[in-house]
Amino acid sequence: MMHCSRFNSSVPSAVAGQEIQNDSSTAKFSDVVEKLFQVIPDADLHMDTGHERHGSCAVVGNSGNLKGSYYGALIDSSDVVIRMNKAPTSGYEEDVGTRTTYHVMYPESAIDLDKATRFLLIPFKTLDLQWLPGAMTTGSNITLSYLPLRQKIKANKDLVLVLNPVFMKYVHETWLDYQGKYPSTGFMALILSLHICDKVNVYGFGKDKAGNWHHYWETLVDKNLQTGIHDGNYEYNVTMRLSEIHKLQLFKGFSL
Repeated sequence: MMHCSRFNSSVPSAVAGQEIQNDSSTAKFSDVVEKLFQVIPDADLHMDTGHERHGSCAVVGNSGNLKGSYYGALIDSSDVVIRMNKAPTSGYEEDVGTRTTYHVMYPESAIDLDKATRFLLIPFKTLDLQWLPGAMTTGSNITLSYLPLRQKIKANKDLVLVLNPVFMKYVHETWLDYQGKYPSTGFMALILSLHICDKVNVYGFGKDKAGNWHHYWETLVDKNLQTGIHDGNYEYNVTMRLSEIHKLQLFKGFSL
């Protein structure tokens, strides 16, 4: 199993290179990983047990149901705050808080981070691992996947984490029963938090109170928006079930 920098939660054994989605890259997986760890630290951090586990974790999704929720202070009171993708906080502090411990992103959703925030990459294609070293240093020569990619981002390269690719396979198979093409970033962060946190509080997941899917920072124009390649309804139902059996606490905001 590949020990991608620091995050190596216990999952079924597999060859990590075989779990990465095929893309147009002809690069050898092992060569890509070797180059990656020349830039970012190569060390294991979190396992399912041990002193590295966190206490209370707030997993903050991007649902429009956060608008008017006034969850900000509650989110910031957690030991660890996990956000994903764009997730702006400026201007939305009362509802979403200000602190970020881990920011989960794909290259397609990458934003600049402050020096204290850990950038957690969840790779699902070899291109993601090829993009990262350049983006963290002099600038990546990979600027296009299915969307344009930023050539460079601001983040502390000493706090960059890469999740073992096997973890996505594990989540898709074990938790989602293969529903959707692959898990959403939010659901991946949620399941990861169950592995590394003693107490998990979940915010900003699901539809808004009118039953629409949208982001809290965007004005809803198209009420027919869906969750695309992710099965949002299935993921939310799994989250609800985890809440019912007290594995996490789900804060619904203004959703129904």
